[in-house]
Amino acid sequence: MKSEQEYMRDLTEIRSMMERSSRFLSLTGWSGIMAGIYALVGAFIAYRFFYLDASGSVYNTIDMQEVQGNLVNLILLAVGVLVLAVGTAIYLSWKKSQKDNKKLWNAAARRVVINLTIPLAAGGIFVLILISKGLFIFTAPVTLLFYGLALLNAGNFTYEELKSLGLIQVILGLAASYFLGYGLLFWAFGFGGMHIGYGIYMHLKYAK
Repeated sequence: MKSEQEYMRDLTEIRSMMERSSRFLSLTGWSGIMAGIYALVGAFIAYRFFYLDASGSVYNTIDMQEVQGNLVNLILLAVGVLVLAVGTAIYLSWKKSQKDNKKLWNAAARRVVINLTIPLAAGGIFVLILISKGLFIFTAPVTLLFYGLALLNAGNFTYEELKSLGLIQVILGLAASYFLGYGLLFWAFGFGGMHIGYGIYMHLKYAK
């Protein structure tokens, strides 16, 4: 007959199995680190080629009601950073799922994607509206806010630490909304520094 400790151990194992089946656990710390590096490189390029423009294209958009400078290139830069980050995350998650002998695309992965996509799509549309109105200075705070909300949503179906990262992004977005002249700095810290720190933490905690 099993002792009480053995029953408790069995219950713990069952709970662990249920959690693994309902959560997407193929995310890797390296995907966060690489996303942070891509973001820092993108922020540096944006600062070097756009924020130092003599016309002050970023800071004058509220008064002038138009976006000056090479906006198309700036949008392409942002899309490039996003594609690299997402592509790297998918590839590394696929490698981890292969190593663990699991399916990458399962019910948990679908829930993560859905809960990420809805806030991100809404944020992307809102950013385009801001740009069309010449309110370019608000794009950095808005991207941080909506990204943070997306992470808070997705954190319900993957590692809990993702919620903490999402909360930090929301706080940074609110701070960037107040300190409008420093949007790129907040953006670089949120998408760059925080991703690298999160990735290192996740790698040290979960990598085997």
